[in-house]
Amino acid sequence: MATKELTTATFEEATSGEGITLVDFWAEWCGPCKRFAPTYEKVSERHPDIVFGKVDTEAEPALAQEFQIMSIPTLMAIRDGVIVFAQPGALPEQAVESLIAQVRALDMDDVRARLNAA
Repeated sequence: MATKELTTATFEEATSGEGITLVDFWAEWCGPCKRFAPTYEKVSERHPDIVFGKVDTEAEPALAQEFQIMSIPTLMAIRDGVIVFAQPGALPEQAVESLIAQVRALDMDDVRARLNAA
């Protein structure tokens, strides 16, 4: 299994360093979450350099609240400790691959400069 369960205790460590972390906010009772899970797992197998985290919003309500997760599944992309994407809804495989390519292509100096200017 290439995905990793994230908890309040492990979230910061998994997302604050250099590199890319994708986070799937989900719940056991959520039908779209269950349908998205195999896609997320499949894509994770092709990208061993990326952390593919999963946050169970029922088990980790503090994380869901902190990131204002109102709808699940929600996919979040974090690069070098900066949230660069967050969107609710189950994405098809090609969209997840496209997201990864876009996150890899980001100029993080430019992203940080824009954040500082905002």
